[in-house]
Amino acid sequence: MQDPDTPTPMLPGALPGAPIGFVEFVALVASLMALGALGTDAMLPALPAIGEALGVADANSRQFVVSAFLGGFGLAHLIHGPLVDRYGRRRVLLWAIAGYVVASGAAAVAGSFTLLIAARLAAGASVAATRIGTIALVRDCYQGRAMARVMSIAFMVFMVVPILAPSVGQLVLLFGDWRAIFWVMAGSAGALLIWVAVRLPETLRPEAALPIAPARIVAGWRRTLTDRASLGYTAAATLLTGALYGYLNSIQQIMFDVYRHPQLLAAVFAGTAATMAGANLLNARFVMRLGTRRIAHGAVVALIALAALHLMLAEAGLDRLVVFAVLQALTMACFGLAASNFSAMAMENMGAIAGTASSVQGFMSITMGVLIGAVIGQAFDGTTVPMIAGFLVAGVLALAAIAVTERGRLFRS
Repeated sequence: MQDPDTPTPMLPGALPGAPIGFVEFVALVASLMALGALGTDAMLPALPAIGEALGVADANSRQFVVSAFLGGFGLAHLIHGPLVDRYGRRRVLLWAIAGYVVASGAAAVAGSFTLLIAARLAAGASVAATRIGTIALVRDCYQGRAMARVMSIAFMVFMVVPILAPSVGQLVLLFGDWRAIFWVMAGSAGALLIWVAVRLPETLRPEAALPIAPARIVAGWRRTLTDRASLGYTAAATLLTGALYGYLNSIQQIMFDVYRHPQLLAAVFAGTAATMAGANLLNARFVMRLGTRRIAHGAVVALIALAALHLMLAEAGLDRLVVFAVLQALTMACFGLAASNFSAMAMENMGAIAGTASSVQGFMSITMGVLIGAVIGQAFDGTTVPMIAGFLVAGVLALAAIAVTERGRLFRS
């Protein structure tokens, strides 16, 4: 039986393909990606209860339960990237998931809001390795349109978690308090830890391992930030990610305070996540034929148009709940189409430093996205206008970044 830490054999210069069965590989990749989504979205229904239990009266301040997790998630990218390139994808994933289990347990027993925020920061920092390791893992096996196809299928499966996570949170609250949600997170991560340990072989070849040396790491950062496609599409992803985080920060207050239908939070959230999943299914079917650029560029243009229409309706006082749900779902579908292709295009020239490159790209898109999302979330004024405006501005700036990256040649194959 092959040692799981021994990489799958392959021909010189060839990509090995999935190291386990393709269906299981995609499911495992999606599950690794979904661990962070569960840590973010399952908490949304519990924010009022957390505020009440820990003495946080200001509704906007409760958003830091989400922002702290995302902040740790982004900041830790620079640490995990070199580790993934030096010690391998599998080993780093195992240690990181174990850390997430411990941090989630600490959050479950936190006696103050400060301790809860610290535990959430640590949980986000641990789970960041799942994003870096996953992208590096897929890049070890695929490239170009094939990588975009795998990521799209994984995104489609992964989106089941955002669909279900708020419902899971609400279900847990029926039988326990908000602390039980953290225990559910810890248990889910524990199951994933066993799956990775038993089934995932190492995909980083020993001769491809890179030393942890400051000069080498800085050189990798420089290469990532000076490659035109890497920098340009990471910038575009950062802007759209900021709008997404603004949505995550605001949606609970929008459903509770604007529309006064807290019981529909899970349904509205599921609707937006379902359209993202559907968009990624379409992307997986057509990306090999149409190419990543045509699909991603068209998705950004459509996102801008939808956000502009939504903002006009909101400013005119016509943004009813059904209008909000439909337009936001379509906007998020465009986000899903763009985001899955941005990742593949940003990594096009980064195969030799996949872990380092994904860490730098993730650090930029997530850390800066958290800051953008926090600004949007803190701008909540009892209406949907700040959140919708965030999508519009982010979309316009993302399109500008793409135009500069492609030297004005949009939609090319």
